[in-house]
Amino acid sequence: MAEPDPEPVSSGAGQRLGAPETLGISTLDPGQRPPVMPPGRHVTVRVRMLDDTEELFDISQKASGKVLLDLVCSHMNLIEGDYFGLEFQNHQKMMVWLDHIKPIIKQLRRPKRTILRFAVKFFPPDHAQLLEELTRYLFALQIKQDLSSGHLTCNDSTAALMVSYIIQSEIGDFEESQCRSHLLNNNYIPDQMPLIDKIMEFHSKNIGQTPAESDYQLLEVARRLEMYGIRLHPAKDREGTKLSLAVAHTGVLVFQGHTKINAFNWSKIRKLSFKRKRFLVKLRPDLNVSCIGTLEFLMASRDCCKIFWKICVEYHAFFRLFEEPKPKPKPVLFTRGSSFRFSGRTQKQVIDYVKETEFKKIPFESSFLSRVEGGGWSQSQLLAKLNIIMNKKPLFIFCQSGASVDSPPGCHWKESVLVSAEDPSASRTAMASPSHQRNGHEDRTGSMSRTEETRGSRQTHPEHLSTGVVSDSPHLSASSGHSHGMVNGQKSLELCSHSPDGRQPSPLTSPLLNDACSVRTDDEDEVRRKRFPTDRAYFIAKELLTTERTYVKDLEVITVSFQSAIGQDEATPDALKNIINSTFEPLHKFHTGFLREVEQRLALWEGRSNAHIKGDSQRIGDVMLKNLQGLKPLTANLHKQSEVLLELEKACRASRKLEGLCRDFELQKVCYVPLNVFILRPLHRLIHYKQILERLCKHYLATHVDFRDCRAALADVSEVVEQLQGSLIKIENFQKILELKKDLIGINNLVVPGREFIRLGCLSKLSGKGLQQRMFFLFSDVILYTSRGMTATNQFKVHGQLLLRGMTIRESEDEWGVPHAFTLVGQQQSLVVAASSSIEMEKWMEDIKTVIEMAKTSNGPSSDLLTNNLTDNKCPEDSSMEVESEDDMTASSTSLERPTPHRGNTMVHVCWHRNTSVSMVDFSIAVENQLSGNLLRKFKNSNGWQKLWVVFTNFSLFFYKSHQDDYPLASLPLLGYSVTIPSESENIHKDYVFKLHFKSHVYYFRSESEYAFERWMEVIRSATVPSSQACVLNSKESHLH
Repeated sequence: MAEPDPEPVSSGAGQRLGAPETLGISTLDPGQRPPVMPPGRHVTVRVRMLDDTEELFDISQKASGKVLLDLVCSHMNLIEGDYFGLEFQNHQKMMVWLDHIKPIIKQLRRPKRTILRFAVKFFPPDHAQLLEELTRYLFALQIKQDLSSGHLTCNDSTAALMVSYIIQSEIGDFEESQCRSHLLNNNYIPDQMPLIDKIMEFHSKNIGQTPAESDYQLLEVARRLEMYGIRLHPAKDREGTKLSLAVAHTGVLVFQGHTKINAFNWSKIRKLSFKRKRFLVKLRPDLNVSCIGTLEFLMASRDCCKIFWKICVEYHAFFRLFEEPKPKPKPVLFTRGSSFRFSGRTQKQVIDYVKETEFKKIPFESSFLSRVEGGGWSQSQLLAKLNIIMNKKPLFIFCQSGASVDSPPGCHWKESVLVSAEDPSASRTAMASPSHQRNGHEDRTGSMSRTEETRGSRQTHPEHLSTGVVSDSPHLSASSGHSHGMVNGQKSLELCSHSPDGRQPSPLTSPLLNDACSVRTDDEDEVRRKRFPTDRAYFIAKELLTTERTYVKDLEVITVSFQSAIGQDEATPDALKNIINSTFEPLHKFHTGFLREVEQRLALWEGRSNAHIKGDSQRIGDVMLKNLQGLKPLTANLHKQSEVLLELEKACRASRKLEGLCRDFELQKVCYVPLNVFILRPLHRLIHYKQILERLCKHYLATHVDFRDCRAALADVSEVVEQLQGSLIKIENFQKILELKKDLIGINNLVVPGREFIRLGCLSKLSGKGLQQRMFFLFSDVILYTSRGMTATNQFKVHGQLLLRGMTIRESEDEWGVPHAFTLVGQQQSLVVAASSSIEMEKWMEDIKTVIEMAKTSNGPSSDLLTNNLTDNKCPEDSSMEVESEDDMTASSTSLERPTPHRGNTMVHVCWHRNTSVSMVDFSIAVENQLSGNLLRKFKNSNGWQKLWVVFTNFSLFFYKSHQDDYPLASLPLLGYSVTIPSESENIHKDYVFKLHFKSHVYYFRSESEYAFERWMEVIRSATVPSSQACVLNSKESHLH
């Protein structure tokens, strides 16, 4: 009988994933340290992880259970560790959770012989409430364990479906022989053999899913099962019928076998208690139901009652309370009852903590790498699988992609993760080859292989993959490569990195990286820098060069990347292909030649030849005049921008497939701003030329050799801008409404003729439940208010609308006792809202009053924007019935279908997290005030400066290694930030330094000249300190005329 090819079977999921080394980057915030270890004799504790690997931790006997759990979580870089716990078998052979408050010595009789199991303790109703990818991965491992052990029961079809998601995550896309061999060697469910064909059938339908998407689908199926997260505790009722009790986020459940026969919601339970073997549930009186006031269940022993009672107390506190309950005062004479209480953060506190630290999930995309022998994964795949999220800082998004030179086709690592802007060591980490590592740490004698990077793509050998992109390829110092037995600041790394019995350490863990990993431009580099001309005209010309480089790259996004993404697809109509090609290809060709001439002129100006002796190369006006005159024949292409937008919108409405292609393209790293913004770049570039020429003419004397050419070029570009100014504002408005349409769900007919976008931002809506954060969108005829559900799409759900015709507005701070509150009184509904500050309130009230006056005389659109299933247009009395909870909001939008990805870093999301607002005028000024160039960056607690190519656009700074990169390494939205000059006390003894700070986050940037310093301060202030509408309008008019 022929046997299938043997496949290595590993004892744990981590080994099967194929990454023996300890990898990753710490998620600890700067200033946040691992738990403080109390003095006393230390003991070694063994913890079994969810991937079945075991880790050893050195901990004081006097330390509490919370200290050990925190140490385990910090060892795994787990922020949302409050959902997990440590479980062990007590001396009575019963599984109990480690108490957070009691010392370990009082709970573990024989610590060295006890194995604690790290497991999920609290199961939320929806995995979308888990904000970290790593947390969801750990939940998926828990589901996998529950399926294998039989705790999570379901029908055969559901079991086969869940196993198909598990093997899709582990071995990738379906291949019949590989899939069958894998299933024969690995058991995921009891009695798996009869279901192999059905599992393979489901697996064949999962082609293209990334590990993260497979985990998402697995949790989506699991959460709908009746036994999801259920741990049964045997009991009997008064008649002696065998039952089981369980606890969930909703309350106490009663099971008979694996069938739920009763449920008692927390709101119906008055008191839970136990007396000897009896577990008592005291219910609140209900006139509509004839039910006994107290239910009694008999359990095996008093200890069984107490164990179940404790977990009930913890579940109730975690899901129902806003904050951790305070300890009861100690009695003076004697105690009565148990002193046990829940210790730790509640679910609300966990979510608020992540939001306050400005955690931001961006779409996760992981291409499958080539499978290693036995269906395992390579090291970089493990990082993709774990998607270890780095330090949570304000929307500082770090993206990287690598392609191995020697790897097989399709071997790509594409990840989107978050990195701290505060911790410089988190922005890059190098991984030594396995031959140079010992238990996850680089050997002292090992050296890093230098990698070659070109145009944003990293080319490396598979054994020398790096998890960061930096200015150079760093060598880890001895201190960073070998930590001398320190784990997260504690003395236990040596134990943690060596698993018992010679087993490999868990791939879920990762060491901290220190500042020694950072590569920065030191002062020695500054001495070696070339001396450039000091004339202000040179730096103005250099601004033309740097911004032109960025502009040509932006044109390539359309002409190369976008056309390759949609050009070969049959869903793309020929009319769309033709108009994009005929509009942007000539512009790209022209500006590529223009850029070449500017680069040549600047090279001469800088003295790289003898031409500077004659002085005929120290000017730029002649180059600009020649090329702007050459641009005039292409004016027709500039008039086609609105046609391109209309054609693209029409094609997307006609084809769902094309709409999906465009949406997927916007998720790519090369599309760092919304796609429609790239389409309007040629129009905005003309305004940049006009600004540069105005500065040159202002600088030159009338007798200067370059003055006449600059003035003639200014006249030419002003003529073209004047021709386009009438349509520019309309096109910008149309583009912005199209962009907002992608961020909103639950609306119809947002894009209609005559509607103008005015302002978007965050306001707090006052209802029966108090102040609730809402995102408001002000148009010329209507106000929409929305909320952001914790869903995979990251979109905003519309709750209601207020028509502006007939509306009145008044301040109501004194009326409601709420700071910065004002009332919107509509014809059918009134809303009381509060702004975050008096300045924000003034902006909103000024814009709303202006639009109300306009609505009185205009005949603009006033159609109902809400979809038929959204009837939130209601009176304040009904506000208590509004769908406000996150559970309710996500329940209707989640399904077994694959979630639709969506950009999570748009300006709408930034306003939501920063609790601020932006007007259409601010948007227009921001896209006109663009800037590019090299800057030196320094973090608050670092010593050196790192050289980066920085692009300012769309209210954000985008960071590149060099101007040749195709996509940014990171971005920093600037809304809410302040830009100032460092004070003497900050010890920044350098010239041309400006400081960006938001709350506790501080960054220093250093420019090369006084002119560059002034320009960076000017453009950043336009985003961080928006001017009043009147001033901005005047500024905009001055740009256009």
